[in-house]
Amino acid sequence: MDLESLLNAIFNFENYAELLVLVQNSIWAGAVLGLLGGLVGTFVMKRDLAFAVHGISELSFAGAAFALLVGVDVVLGSLAGSVVAALLLGLMGVRARDKNSTIGVLMPFGLGLGILFLSLYEGRAANKFGLLTGQIVSVGTVQLQVLAGAAVVVMLALIAIWRPLTFASVDPDVAAARGVPVRALALGFMLLLGVSVALSIQIVGALLVLALLITPAAAALRVTSSPRLVVVLSVVFAVTATVGGILLALGGRLPISPYVTTLSFLIYVVCRLVGGIRAKRGFNGRVLRSEPVPAS
Repeated sequence: MDLESLLNAIFNFENYAELLVLVQNSIWAGAVLGLLGGLVGTFVMKRDLAFAVHGISELSFAGAAFALLVGVDVVLGSLAGSVVAALLLGLMGVRARDKNSTIGVLMPFGLGLGILFLSLYEGRAANKFGLLTGQIVSVGTVQLQVLAGAAVVVMLALIAIWRPLTFASVDPDVAAARGVPVRALALGFMLLLGVSVALSIQIVGALLVLALLITPAAAALRVTSSPRLVVVLSVVFAVTATVGGILLALGGRLPISPYVTTLSFLIYVVCRLVGGIRAKRGFNGRVLRSEPVPAS
């Protein structure tokens, strides 16, 4: 493939306006998932659960692949796999070391099951590929309504436990001493995370869900330490990466996931550079202020 053919495969905006009408539901779904991912992602970073997101996505992928094999709703299969993984991690992984080892066991098991189910599936190859890398035109009106309803429920539940969950995330020992139900909050958040992963897989795919639930929040934490601003920036970054990725994917022949992950990564790189510059300036300012004034 020559350079011109490669560029046409990545960016080709002929008949773009006509194609844009066909993906209105996907754009709305991307915006909803960006909002959800930005909110949930802030607690994923606070609670150091980036590895857990990957583990949950593998079992969610296995559940979706099994649903595809037996001919039931893929969303329900993905949701079942995510909830099972979240419960296992919430109940078995009490300490950080136990949690990481549990995730390390679940990840290859879930991925192996998913590959097994996809190998047995004799339907369209696009359905198999879409579970891994996402699909741009896969969101129908009913599916969008279900996705939006589920996302609203998750966000309302997250808002309801926001303050105690923040306390338990920042200092779990002190929170437990103050009577905060740390263990119940941890299990509840894992369930909300599991549902968020299952919903996100519909757009970005199982293998690249980290770009939606981790990278935006990680980028926000690079440029600010304000808890409220971190949430706002995380949501903005997630929505930008998701909706922007859908709009770019519409003009090419590639799956949606490379566009979403590239935008998400570029946002993180810019935020990391900005954060590094700000930290360096702050450090230099402190050094200058601490230098003794020479006697006249």
